[in-house]
Amino acid sequence: MPRVVLLGSSPGPDAASGQSTPSAALTLPALPGCPTVIGKLHGQLASLDPAPVTIARSGDAPAYRGFPGRLIETSDLAGDLRAVADAVEHATENLLILPANSLIHDELIYQITKSKRGALALITKEPREEDENGDTIVPDVPIDEAEPEIGDRTLEGLPVRVRASKSRVISVGSAYHAVTRPNSVLLGPLHLHHKHAVTLAEAARELADMAHLLGPEDDLLQLLVLGLVRRGVSVGTRGRRDLFFRRLNSREQADEAVAEMSTFNEDKARLNNAVKGADGFFTTYFVSTYSRFIARWAARRGLTPNQVTLISIALGVAAAACFATGARPGMVAGGILIYFAFVFDCVDGQVARYARKFGVLGAWLDATFDRFKEYVVFAGLAVGAAVSGVGDVWTLALAALGMQSIKHLLDFSFGAANRRKPPSPLPSVSLAISADTDLRAALEQRKIARSGGIRGLLKMWSKAGRNRAVHWARKMIVFPIGERFAAIAIVSAFFDARVTFITLIIWGGIATAYSLTGRLMRSLA
Repeated sequence: MPRVVLLGSSPGPDAASGQSTPSAALTLPALPGCPTVIGKLHGQLASLDPAPVTIARSGDAPAYRGFPGRLIETSDLAGDLRAVADAVEHATENLLILPANSLIHDELIYQITKSKRGALALITKEPREEDENGDTIVPDVPIDEAEPEIGDRTLEGLPVRVRASKSRVISVGSAYHAVTRPNSVLLGPLHLHHKHAVTLAEAARELADMAHLLGPEDDLLQLLVLGLVRRGVSVGTRGRRDLFFRRLNSREQADEAVAEMSTFNEDKARLNNAVKGADGFFTTYFVSTYSRFIARWAARRGLTPNQVTLISIALGVAAAACFATGARPGMVAGGILIYFAFVFDCVDGQVARYARKFGVLGAWLDATFDRFKEYVVFAGLAVGAAVSGVGDVWTLALAALGMQSIKHLLDFSFGAANRRKPPSPLPSVSLAISADTDLRAALEQRKIARSGGIRGLLKMWSKAGRNRAVHWARKMIVFPIGERFAAIAIVSAFFDARVTFITLIIWGGIATAYSLTGRLMRSLA
């Protein structure tokens, strides 16, 4: 569970004239129980951290008293920064840092805290034209001649520059620090892996020492992100998408925000987020379009992910039994059953994500019995071929099984090796330097250094994936489980076991060669 730090001293992007209003003084009469903003936030965060740290100015502190956790009173921005440093420095859990005047969906909190990024900030992007690298298209001016915009407030909010191709913040502005041509706005919540806690504490203390250079309009959370970026921490980005977030500073803002929030369908967003975003073509268009609704139905009736997994296993075994008959009706029935076995294989994960019921047993069952269903179907097809007189196809069955096992071995071993690889360090620039040109130049040099040889080829192939047709071709060529089950279902229904196994071997061989080539190239790069 993350350690929560609430910032009661952030003016926020909607604050008038840079002045902060104590959020605890604002009630939300349109919501059940007429809670205050801070009261609602404490209720939402209780399951994450029942005793959060709240940092607030002494004049506003009474509005935050009476709530669980520790209240730290400060007198100015430097005190705010030092209080944050003290609160996070020795953290052994991940950190969720957000303004205390936030109105936010539960689902958005959940999605932010479940991020696997080392650091993640909520941003909203300005609609600007970008090139293929995700940079805003601007006149051709050398980096060292481009004039930085010091404390640029032309955007409505807290200006940052984001590189879309990397989904990463590359520059943050303040009254003193430059952000050249900002293209996004920082909204508020920041999720940070505990390994970066010491870095954040050091940056916060350094910023505190130079607080005299900062302005009253500078937002505390924005400064924290600035410190992380300048110290070489990769801060990923997430947009609001179909969920709601806003900072509140006045009665009018509170009423307007509650009304706007009611127009969002949080349950629909939660259901959509239960579907994996990186699935293959067949799964995306022929399963997930409706399986999410089965998942919601199952979750609301108390079915667990493991129970759904057992349904999938039973359908897989029934499909194998139908294939084992060797008769055409049995082959058609087997094709239909293996399709629905895969549907429920998707549903179990969607139930887990929608109902937030995760467990080691469930993860093990899902991974293990995916293979079991596939291999028992191979056996059923081979038995059916012998029964129907097609001939002995066990050699083909073993070849298909071996091909798939090799591909799984490549995938799992490369994933394990990749997790052990230390991340490449990002360039860092002193917080005492106002301009961000040195940082941008270092990032540009890093990009140039990665553009040659094998890395260049991989980068070109990655860019090609932005084309929709290429994207789906790349998804399909690796022969994911959805495509494999679809191939078995369709080919077996129209042809026989021999043709089915030949299809699996040919497509599986292409997928293995493609995966092996890609793994070797990425390893060498």
